[in-house]
Amino acid sequence: MMSFPADFSGAVVQPSPNYGERVGLEGPDMLLLHYTGMSTPESALDWLCSKESQVSSHYFVHLDGSILQLVQEKDRAWHAGAGSWRGRADINSQSIGIEIANAGHPGGLPDYPKVQIEAVIALCLDCIRRWNIPTERVLGHSDIAPVRKVDPGEKFPWGELHAAGVGHWVEPTPIMGGRFFQRGDQGQPIKALQSMLALYGYPTDVDGVFSDKMAGEVAAFQRHFRPQRVDGVADFSTIDTLHRLLTSLPAYRSEAT
Repeated sequence: MMSFPADFSGAVVQPSPNYGERVGLEGPDMLLLHYTGMSTPESALDWLCSKESQVSSHYFVHLDGSILQLVQEKDRAWHAGAGSWRGRADINSQSIGIEIANAGHPGGLPDYPKVQIEAVIALCLDCIRRWNIPTERVLGHSDIAPVRKVDPGEKFPWGELHAAGVGHWVEPTPIMGGRFFQRGDQGQPIKALQSMLALYGYPTDVDGVFSDKMAGEVAAFQRHFRPQRVDGVADFSTIDTLHRLLTSLPAYRSEAT
């Protein structure tokens, strides 16, 4: 495998053979964050660099904060799989993939070490600056592939990243009582909620039916933006947090005026 100069100055290059050309784009406009979900960082890294796996990422962030670059940013790494965001599929062509060493849900969802998150923030800030990536396009794997994926998980500190200048965030509305929507519900209120999810970017069917698929999309939203309770039930806290996220987007505000 040919080596290459690191795009991020803090990274050490360890080439993966698993990449291709971006399709329809000259460069990325999204950051996609993953956890490795394997028992050890070493086994995850071996898998990402093995030709037989047919998977890779642009970057790999170790528990101690050290960073490896596996694929050049100009190239298309194979990390996202099937998914979409704002109606666009082929997430691999749109994104820079960052794998973060963490055993994830299979390993009991351990906390992310502070030094590791600091490294993730530094890497993201550098990518955002160089590629002019919008704040709302820093996403988790579970955002673009609800139901199918759950990483980087509800313990990932999105609020901490936002405070450092990475990603879109509002403080979640407190969980309280009141009306809620769940599997089996139908009607105009469901359709309105689906429209909000779709407007933010989720691959939601706007059909007025709270299906199992929609429950998975609500859970994915909660996992990122309201992680205190991830249950797929659209309570007031979930809906209000979504509304506040939408109204804080410049594009949404300009359409509303």
